[in-house]
Amino acid sequence: MTGPSHLLIVHQHLYQPPREDPWLEVVSIETSAVPDHDWNTRINRECYARLGRAESYRTDARAAARDSDARAGLSRIVNLYAWCSFDAGATLCEWLDSEAPETMRAMVEGDAAGVRRWGHGNAMAAPYHHVILPLASPRERRTEIRWGLRDFKRRFGRDAEGIWLPECAADDDTLDAVAAEGVRFTILAPYQVHGHDDSGMPVLWRGPSGRTLTIVPYDSSLAGDVAFGGLLGNPGALAHRFTPYRDQPLTAPRCTTLATDGETFGHHHKNGDAALLEALSLASRHAGTQLTNAAALVAHYPATREVDLVSPSAWSCAHGVERWRSNCGCRLDCGKPPLQQWRGPLRRALEGFASQAHDVYAREGAALFVGDPWEVRDAYGEVVGQDGNVLEQFARSVVYAGASNADVQRARELLELQRATLRLFTSCAWFFDEVDRIEVRQVLRYAARALELTGEAARLSPDFVQALTSATNGHAGAPTAAEVFVREALPQRAPALCVAAAAMALAASLHDTATIARGESTPAVIPVRIGTFDVEHLPPATPSWRVRTTHRRTGAVATFTGQVEGVGPSQVVHVAPENGASEEVRPHEYPEAIARQVLGASATDDVALLGAV
Repeated sequence: MTGPSHLLIVHQHLYQPPREDPWLEVVSIETSAVPDHDWNTRINRECYARLGRAESYRTDARAAARDSDARAGLSRIVNLYAWCSFDAGATLCEWLDSEAPETMRAMVEGDAAGVRRWGHGNAMAAPYHHVILPLASPRERRTEIRWGLRDFKRRFGRDAEGIWLPECAADDDTLDAVAAEGVRFTILAPYQVHGHDDSGMPVLWRGPSGRTLTIVPYDSSLAGDVAFGGLLGNPGALAHRFTPYRDQPLTAPRCTTLATDGETFGHHHKNGDAALLEALSLASRHAGTQLTNAAALVAHYPATREVDLVSPSAWSCAHGVERWRSNCGCRLDCGKPPLQQWRGPLRRALEGFASQAHDVYAREGAALFVGDPWEVRDAYGEVVGQDGNVLEQFARSVVYAGASNADVQRARELLELQRATLRLFTSCAWFFDEVDRIEVRQVLRYAARALELTGEAARLSPDFVQALTSATNGHAGAPTAAEVFVREALPQRAPALCVAAAAMALAASLHDTATIARGESTPAVIPVRIGTFDVEHLPPATPSWRVRTTHRRTGAVATFTGQVEGVGPSQVVHVAPENGASEEVRPHEYPEAIARQVLGASATDDVALLGAV
């Protein structure tokens, strides 16, 4: 790389915990996110979307034209994904695909702009789920890395050069696993590395196997001042920190890397995107500073200085990776005593259940799959997160020749069992202070889904619930994880049954059921999608409605009959599966989108009526 000797990189780590209902694969309303429907929507509005079209503080057109930096190409409205290094977790990208595709497009276009400008893309990969890799088994670590790399290539159309490690959590085994997949570099805090020279330039880690990985140390002081010190309130001061060597002649290249949560720029700090744009514009005026991305830095300045890793270590725990498995004292509310005794029991309970789920997968997979079940799981990364025909075709490609349709469906269920089981260890469940927070509830919902997919819930549930009883903070009256699981994670009714009832209620609201009851001509009912279920209305032979549901991830099919009585909040659907007993389902049990249609409710109506979480 020619030009200035001081390099500047801004890296944004973009991530939200998965919030989707494990059966419907949609995010339910979250009242704490008001005025938005949920936290994904709110943070996208406040941050992710704005980063794709950031506007500077200057509103006067002549001032904007005079002050914009033509040399760097920064203008008043800018896609900051085109000027910053970034990573976006696969589970967040899945949500963006359907709910905010314009934001996902801005990320893809920003990465491509980096390729054109610097010869290397701005985007970095991440493990598929936001798990603490040093705490994962070697097999699970490998799958998470492989799935993340395959998802990255599918989205950005190229192989990833670098990977972001969740929470920057690293140990020697993790770096070796990353290097084994052909990844060139990662970004870590300087205190995670022994032997660097404080220049910010790339350094080299060499593992016991002989594999190597380049590490880009970020500026931890700068990151702390941006995230927590109010530096984003003063773009000029931030630009000053971006250009620390503007008055000093350099004899060797140096690099300043700001690495922080992307949510800092707009969600945690209002107008943070505009402040970042302004600071970058100011910094780019200094001839001695050149903006670049992490991949270009690593490519043009190959690391030669070898370092040792502080193993294990992470960017948000002073005790290695204990925050995600013990009562180490790292917490958000420092005004309270550390009462996180629940962390260890929760992890042990989930690890015990995951082991049993893996046993089910290995046993049944050995009879169904042509190859090794764990290699099949890794290959599932090519299609994971998709549905319908794609998953059907994948399942048929990995099962034995002549497999029945039932065997193909079971293969799909087993692979989704693995996806649900891997999600159990999403790091957010351990990050905060209480066992009954939404993040813990979410991983327990994944456990409920995984239990169902094992086909052995009656055998496995009692031991799992018993193990969860030890996960409590010790306060009198405080809930245990077992209580949270039973009360808030286990579905009170079969999700497919609620979907069927909702489809019947929607159909009844659109058609004259009295006409159907008199045996006159029956109007056609258009098939509908409810979350990840496809619903087909079947011709009723009686005044009852008949529907068939198909789960697009697993291919599971079920047929239901039912009758709809009443309208509005007092409506009730008497619905029964084939050869099963009838149950009464009411509007608050419908999936939210259908409840809104049936009740004519808007986003500002009584959310309790809509089954809010």
